[in-house]
Amino acid sequence: MTMNIDKQLISNILDSPRAPILLEEIKNKLEEESKKRVDFYNEVTEQEKAEFINGEIIIHSPVKKIHNEISGNLYKILDTFVIENNLGFVGIEKVLIRFTRNDYEPDICFFNKEKTRKLKKDQTLFPIPDLIIEILSKGTAKRDRGIKFEDYEAHEVKEYWIVDPIKKVVEQYQNNKGKYELILKSSSGEINSIAINNLSFPIKTIFDNKKTHQLIKKFLLESK
Repeated sequence: MTMNIDKQLISNILDSPRAPILLEEIKNKLEEESKKRVDFYNEVTEQEKAEFINGEIIIHSPVKKIHNEISGNLYKILDTFVIENNLGFVGIEKVLIRFTRNDYEPDICFFNKEKTRKLKKDQTLFPIPDLIIEILSKGTAKRDRGIKFEDYEAHEVKEYWIVDPIKKVVEQYQNNKGKYELILKSSSGEINSIAINNLSFPIKTIFDNKKTHQLIKKFLLESK
């Protein structure tokens, strides 16, 4: 894995006469975080949607109906297409992804066929996915566009979608050597996945239960 390292940040620390003290403080902080992370793994339950971010345990509030409908539609679309074409595994809500420092539970994530073969039936900590989709809410928008965006980018998650349920807009980012490029931001037209081969469908489908049902029927007919 190639990390997108902020060389300027490292340079700023090393240029400081306090560099040894700062590095020791960082080392101690990360060791403390590591212990808290172990506690997080031991204490978090299947009933909770929880994440570990920069040493803090984040417990999420129950989702609103609009969020649930959109995540359900996306999961049905992706899961049907992936299963019918034998492309891998699609996870929803409670799939805990382990990054270098943090652990996230994305709304939707996709693992390609090669990664899926390595997953066990009792898997609880998952590797880096190929596609992550986050649905914005008032409580998560800052993290979805901030720390998560940065972490997904640095760990070269191939594709990242940010879905705005109010504006009914999808932003699609493609990872190019550890740097995200915005390739689509729209409420209309088609979205063509980069990580899921040949997956293409109208954006409006995401926000319409009936259109989702019709699309799934189309996928099933085409796979016969």
